[in-house]
Amino acid sequence: MLYSYRQGGVSVFSAKAHVIISNGKLNRKVLVLNHNYEPLSVCNVKKAIILLYLGKAELIAAADGLHLHSVSATMPFPSVVRLGIYVRVPYKRIVLSRKNILRRDSHRCQYCGRADVPLTVDHILPKARGGDESWENLVCACVRCNNKKGDRTPHEAEMVLRRKPIRPNHVMFLRDFVGRVDEVWKPYLFMN
Repeated sequence: MLYSYRQGGVSVFSAKAHVIISNGKLNRKVLVLNHNYEPLSVCNVKKAIILLYLGKAELIAAADGLHLHSVSATMPFPSVVRLGIYVRVPYKRIVLSRKNILRRDSHRCQYCGRADVPLTVDHILPKARGGDESWENLVCACVRCNNKKGDRTPHEAEMVLRRKPIRPNHVMFLRDFVGRVDEVWKPYLFMN
């Protein structure tokens, strides 16, 4: 089977699909929306094209200048797709873990702002003083700031938090998972 994709005005043909895949075109990220336009997940172009072809999703936004060609059809590379039926998803609770605290705080110390040093997790109200393991009491901190703060509160150590820690939601993690967010995704991820 002969596959091709179009970038700009130039068609590139391939005798095997793995040539395109190794080129990275079919592994681009696609935002998947529920029927009510709520962001559900992120998948690759291959999965999105299958959803579109089977009629399980509709194309909301396409990647500019990219098209997938088969012998009998041309399809734009999807950027945002919406499922045809509503998928009931139970409340997506983000698990409290060291990895997720670092992701929430963008791998930056919440006291000095550095990201180029080894990081730890710090209790704002120390455990020795009744501090709990919660999203609101844990922040990312570099080793130097964590040692400087010690067994004190930030106020007692005369250290200021860059931002108040909050419980993240799944939309925050979708934005972080993808890294670079396409402009057409921003309204659906509440980034405008």
